[in-house]
Amino acid sequence: MRRIVVAALLWMGLATPAFAAPLKIGYSAWPGWFPWKVAEAKGLFKKNGVEVQMVWFEGYADSITALVAGKLDANCQTLNDTIAPAAAGAKLKVVLTNDNSAGNDQIIVKKEIASIKDLKGKKLGAELGTVDHYLLLLGLQKEGLTQKDIQFTPIETGAAAAAFAAGRLDGVGVFAPFTTKALSTGKGKVLFSSKEFPGAISDHLVLREEVVKARPGEIEKIVKTWFDTLDYIKKNPEESLQIMAKQAGTSVAEYKSYDSGTRIFNLEQNLVTFAPETKDPINLRYQSKIIADFLVKSGLAKTKPDTAVLFEDKFVRALKP
Repeated sequence: MRRIVVAALLWMGLATPAFAAPLKIGYSAWPGWFPWKVAEAKGLFKKNGVEVQMVWFEGYADSITALVAGKLDANCQTLNDTIAPAAAGAKLKVVLTNDNSAGNDQIIVKKEIASIKDLKGKKLGAELGTVDHYLLLLGLQKEGLTQKDIQFTPIETGAAAAAFAAGRLDGVGVFAPFTTKALSTGKGKVLFSSKEFPGAISDHLVLREEVVKARPGEIEKIVKTWFDTLDYIKKNPEESLQIMAKQAGTSVAEYKSYDSGTRIFNLEQNLVTFAPETKDPINLRYQSKIIADFLVKSGLAKTKPDTAVLFEDKFVRALKP
């Protein structure tokens, strides 16, 4: 009888088997995801009764590949980097909005390059098919250019920043904290950034669909931990900054410089992002259609997925007061 009751509770997501493995969450270098390190360091997952293994990736694209391959239960990634694999058949669910990029994704170029139109014929690098490749293409499109008008080099983000600093590229698409490396020689400048494209780059906790179906109770606790972590950071700013800067490999002062370029989202803002479609730039249903169209048009995706099925808002709604 007890087994039948437990099975029923598990089916409803109200109980978790004692033998369940920790949920593996991938994350990489981005200011909007470093708060997860605070959650891990201060035991906030365990405080909420959920076992989590945070898995660090030096290369952002590797974390996306690991999620799609089933080596992770969840990953921290952008909306456009979720739509692209979904277009290829991956079954994924966005359950949380960590932030919107508001300047920390940057196209950095040599100082003599005065405008986007001046990029024609220049050597530019970015991580193929990911967030700053997308940003680069958005900027080019704005001025009537395409990737065919530049010499594009696909290169991992950290390596891209180093290549630009070494003078091997005319420009590069990178995100914080790699922006610091790219600008370290004083020979570069920011030509444009995600600040010019509000809502275009949003960052999320994304899970494999099968995990969402199998372990909803744990996922709700993880989502709650995100908001508990933001509260902890607000109450303990100096300690939290030390933890996040260490994970980022930067000084606290450098880390503070990223604040204005990343708009961290609280519960109320999450509810807005998951709301029925409006033309608000942070609305995910609206923005996802724009991204899907762009990815197909630019050749980054072969087919346009049904983006409506990507969003699972029940976990943030469950936390609404």
